[in-house]
Amino acid sequence: MYAFRRLHGIVQTLRGSLTRGSLSCTAVTQRHPGRCGGLTCCQKLSTGGSSWNDFIKDLEAQLAEIKKNAADSLPGSNWMPFEINPNLPPETADIVIVGGGVVGWSIAYWLKQKDKFSKQMRVVVVERDQTYSQASTVLSVGGIRQQFSLLENIHLSLESADFMRNINEHLGVLNEDPVDLQFNHSGYLFLASEEVAHIMEQNYNTQRCAGAKVSLFSPQQVKEKFPWINTEGVALASYGLENEGWFDPWTLLNAFRRKAMSMGAIQCFGEVVDFKHVKQVMMTKTGEQIERTTIKSVKVQMPNSLEYQPVDCGVVVNAAGAFSRKLAEMVGVGIGSLAGFSVPVEPRKRYVYVVHCPNGPGLDSPLLIDYSGVYFRREGLGGNYICGMSPEEAEEPDTSNLEVDHQFFQDKVWPKLANRVPAFEELKVTSAWAGFYDYNTFDQNGIIGIHPQISNMYFATGFSGHGLQHSPAVGRAVAELILDGEFKTLDLSGLSFQRILMQEPKLERNIV
Repeated sequence: MYAFRRLHGIVQTLRGSLTRGSLSCTAVTQRHPGRCGGLTCCQKLSTGGSSWNDFIKDLEAQLAEIKKNAADSLPGSNWMPFEINPNLPPETADIVIVGGGVVGWSIAYWLKQKDKFSKQMRVVVVERDQTYSQASTVLSVGGIRQQFSLLENIHLSLESADFMRNINEHLGVLNEDPVDLQFNHSGYLFLASEEVAHIMEQNYNTQRCAGAKVSLFSPQQVKEKFPWINTEGVALASYGLENEGWFDPWTLLNAFRRKAMSMGAIQCFGEVVDFKHVKQVMMTKTGEQIERTTIKSVKVQMPNSLEYQPVDCGVVVNAAGAFSRKLAEMVGVGIGSLAGFSVPVEPRKRYVYVVHCPNGPGLDSPLLIDYSGVYFRREGLGGNYICGMSPEEAEEPDTSNLEVDHQFFQDKVWPKLANRVPAFEELKVTSAWAGFYDYNTFDQNGIIGIHPQISNMYFATGFSGHGLQHSPAVGRAVAELILDGEFKTLDLSGLSFQRILMQEPKLERNIV
């Protein structure tokens, strides 16, 4: 290493001397046999002839070869130990957001939006997947609906839909192309059997009271509006009239990221592998001792490298999705004295199948969700559709990879799909993919807020499949909680850790 740096210095000195004209001699001979990693520095130097240039070129070539050999012998194929990595995060930040999906970047945007006048806040977003090829955001079906059973989820959808409807007012960037979400407003159509029709009616009343535009259909009305549906077994249907449909997830993610970075948010590709934290023992009014943790810094390891950067910070946001529990465990959550306060979120793998059916439903086709669990929606034009369903609890697939089970489509999805839409009896699977839900095993609802025993870690996770559609409103809520100390726009206190500590689940009935 020393020889390399010394040789590099010699080259720079010689180049500088040549530029300044400080080498006036016609020939210089230097002999250092065997030094410089086997390089023999023995050449005649001439400032006025081609031999000098030849010497410099030869020396630089040998220098590059030494650098290449050294890099090849060290761990990590992309590791260049002789250069400072320009992609390292800053050494200090006010807020570090772990997870660069749509929720993480929405939080970053709203933080910078609330700080747009002082512009003093340093926000860093850390994402481990540089290509986003395994990110839950881009592997989503991309739907948005108001047809939930909980008021919090309905309000989140209404606020998010309003944001998307006026997206360029929020996320437009000067001298950049406007954002086009490719929003398809075809709505959601839920079908209910006789056994669950009463639940659909209850949900409908809740949705209408919250301001959602939905309508109940009888089987006859369903058949009149969508004649391609087999209504056998259908007792009632619920149809979204406004602010429901689907959009491009990748466009929304990039819009948040582009806008947040234009406002000063810092993007970092790397993986958070550890935290530096301190613990304090506090006494409650009843005399009970409680251990409270404060995070001091985040350790970010760079991709394909052993290099890492500690980032001192005041606040950490856990927006790591399906892997948010693993991140929390690095601070001791769910372990030892904090064992009773674990984060009930785990990855659940879901398959999405792309099928081609020339005689399938037309342009008026909504995103249909059958009471059997199967769903489908149109994908562009030309008879293409995407479909899937969630497996039974006992049949949850392995989450160590994102491989697709094509037999699941043959055995579970296709029969139910063809039963509800007879045209799908003749279709062809053209492609498929799998993605992760950040599944909240406690009540299938998001967890928004600060952990009761970590003074500066905020959570935005556990959305169980509806994080993408709620991301605009969730980002604002978390930013308010951090900067204002309370929710201002929507009261989401019902989605805090309190319900988990009190073992009072807020179950969402409409999980797809």
